[in-house]
Amino acid sequence: MTNILEMRGITKTFPGVKALSEVTLEVGRGEVHAICGENGAGKSTLMKVLSGVYGHGTYEGDIVFEDEVVEFKDITDSEAKGIVIIHQELALSPYLSIAENIFLNNEVKGRGGLIDWNKTNHEAQTLLHRVGLRDNPTTKIMNIGVGKQQLVEIAKALSKRVKLLILDEPTAALNDEDSDHLLDLILHLKEQGITSIIISHKLNEIKKIADTVTVIRDGKSIETIAKADVSEERIIKDMVGRDLEHRYPEHTPNIGEELLRVEDWTAHHPQDTSRVMVDNVNITVRAGEIVGIAGLMGAGRTEFAMSLFGQTYGSRISGKVFKRGQEIKTRTVSEAIDNGIAYATEDRKTYGLNLIEDIKRNISMASLGKLEKFGLVHDNEEFKVANEYRTSMNIKAPNVLVKTGKLSGGNQQKVVLSKWIYSDPDVLILDEPTRGIDVGAKYEIYTIINRLASEGKGVIVISSELPELLGICDRIYALSEGRITGELPIDEATPEAVLKLMTMEKPR
Repeated sequence: MTNILEMRGITKTFPGVKALSEVTLEVGRGEVHAICGENGAGKSTLMKVLSGVYGHGTYEGDIVFEDEVVEFKDITDSEAKGIVIIHQELALSPYLSIAENIFLNNEVKGRGGLIDWNKTNHEAQTLLHRVGLRDNPTTKIMNIGVGKQQLVEIAKALSKRVKLLILDEPTAALNDEDSDHLLDLILHLKEQGITSIIISHKLNEIKKIADTVTVIRDGKSIETIAKADVSEERIIKDMVGRDLEHRYPEHTPNIGEELLRVEDWTAHHPQDTSRVMVDNVNITVRAGEIVGIAGLMGAGRTEFAMSLFGQTYGSRISGKVFKRGQEIKTRTVSEAIDNGIAYATEDRKTYGLNLIEDIKRNISMASLGKLEKFGLVHDNEEFKVANEYRTSMNIKAPNVLVKTGKLSGGNQQKVVLSKWIYSDPDVLILDEPTRGIDVGAKYEIYTIINRLASEGKGVIVISSELPELLGICDRIYALSEGRITGELPIDEATPEAVLKLMTMEKPR
């Protein structure tokens, strides 16, 4: 197989940080090539160098594409050669139609240089069929789900006559069905001669579709592995530099009194108040206990957590909350925090963090009252607290003044956890706490969860990854169509038993 791409000795330096050091990458024509590595290893940086986001002159080394040394000044240059990157944060305008998004900055023009809308919509429909979408091209992006939006991004790439498609964590925000469809599409594009580079933390997906895997660690290329030799154990060892004999840390529960009890909790849809999203939920959490909530996409897990935490979701909310046997109110976020409840959202970039603020401000933002002196935030104390969490949580940053948006996903998640741990809650609700982060960072998050439980806190973990819940929890509730369908102690919680509860339908 001939190579379509070679990257030779790529070195990229930011102020105070060498992000890439002499990285080499070879990609065969027509293959699916996976790039693996821990958060912050340099994967996305390497792809930004390749796609011209970091233009020629800002890095050292050579890029050879189709046997020609290329020097891309920007992303327009790389797209003109047929290299298209789809970032993890999709670059679509929610207020424009599917067709308008596909041909944005690449408009289909007719007479007089004006946009030919009939031709635009017709060509968009053809591209949508190629990626398996049957939606009307005039539909606004805001009216389709994330899975379909990802396919629109690929249709947009196809409109640019893509030869090399780069996908950065394409399935991170997708459910299993949408993920499978996307992976099948990548294989279908391969049959059409399109080469793909995929960055993913999901090792089972990599094993399914990748012909070759390159592992990057600490900004260096460690190894390139052929499909026949790929195993999760080998990839993990290359990624973290050591064997992970146990994917989950040892956990010896020390469970005490009942800490939290939620009775008959019901919440309706915020707009369509006739729709019941959380249906008469009853759960308990004891001190020192890690309780999992399992459920398929749309089961109501996040809706339950957000409606409980300050009623940040839903309408016509009813039910009772008890802490150590005393009824408490959680009608506002402040009321929930004051009553010892914290909620780490599944969407850390939108709701969990202020990405343009530094680590220090993000850690303190939920607990400014603890830092107040004469009506003002005590800056030195805020700096001291943030530094303590940077050390204890192993947040990889040179100091606490680094903008949170510059951190890797795993380190951003540690900042979110730091923020809520500093608020000193009795109960933490962690919604998808390891979404979009690598196995090494996941292990650190699990260790933090264990530490919180050992301190006597109650921890609720909501996760789409059933092995994760089975690996870290003491007890698991299953949620289906907004209601609890059963609970299992961990020694009875087999994958089959939990899945059976997760798929149980309401009596009609």
